[in-house]
Amino acid sequence: MNPNIIPNTITFVQQILKNAEGGHDWWHIYRVWNTTKLILKTEKADALVCELGALLHDIADHKFHDEGEEKGVNLALQFLKEQGLEDEKINAILDIIRNVSFSKNIHAKKSHSIELQVVQDADRIDAIGAIGIARTFNYGGFKNRKIYDPEIKPKEFKSANEYVKSDAPTINHFYEKLLLLKDLMNTESGKKIANQRHQYMLDFLDQFHKEWNQI
Repeated sequence: MNPNIIPNTITFVQQILKNAEGGHDWWHIYRVWNTTKLILKTEKADALVCELGALLHDIADHKFHDEGEEKGVNLALQFLKEQGLEDEKINAILDIIRNVSFSKNIHAKKSHSIELQVVQDADRIDAIGAIGIARTFNYGGFKNRKIYDPEIKPKEFKSANEYVKSDAPTINHFYEKLLLLKDLMNTESGKKIANQRHQYMLDFLDQFHKEWNQI
């Protein structure tokens, strides 16, 4: 294995995501990577698999291309083989990339490796709190969605396909996904971090609706 695999991976990801949308760019990866390392302080898991999984988890988000969900997996596979990483660890990292997203787990509570649980928590933590709010509105603007429409109610998605195709106003996303994440955390560290960020979003939504209704 290349002893410089982590810095090489950082360079690789930065290059791929140099023109990415602001909520899914290198800085999103950086934050998820740092949160992964924070969670690893209290969780027993393969640190290298977790760190590489965090760094590679979003290199080809299906929301931004038409080449299928396996694009990111294939890019990561080729890169990791070039780094000389053993097959067992590569497979564990590819499992993270395939299954980390919220849409992969709609109405399907799956049994995951501790490594996937750690990265999944780190990724979900970046979707909530102040940063989560910023990312949500950034993506809504990127997709030219309404901020809010009182006549369009939040919905419970029945499938991943239904969730992915939704073009609802941005505020709906809080009720359809972000406020659900606190109770989907896997690790104790993830739960503690999520609790504070969850409350911040509730406070924001309370203020938003007050201003909208001029109360």
